[in-house]
Amino acid sequence: MHSKINFCSTDNKHMANTKNAKKAARQAVKRRLHNRYYAKTTRNAIRVFRATDAKGEASGMINKLASMIDKLAKRNIIHDNKASNLKSKLMKRLNSLN
Repeated sequence: MHSKINFCSTDNKHMANTKNAKKAARQAVKRRLHNRYYAKTTRNAIRVFRATDAKGEASGMINKLASMIDKLAKRNIIHDNKASNLKSKLMKRLNSLN
């Protein structure tokens, strides 16, 4: 398991020493923010879907939502099995609507 290292801390305990490590730390921060944005956007879309009571509206949202979830799995932001479980639960929700 990888430990979380904060390269931006002021304690200098875990600061990157080499030029390559400093660049990797900068890239990791950028990547983390980028991934967090896409994950949060998808979670918000799922929240809106679950709050929907109209089957027509929900069926229009499901394709885009499944695509967003698949992209998260493809980019390794979430695990493939988590993506499958999410899509399964959303499809169950869609089918339970009247």
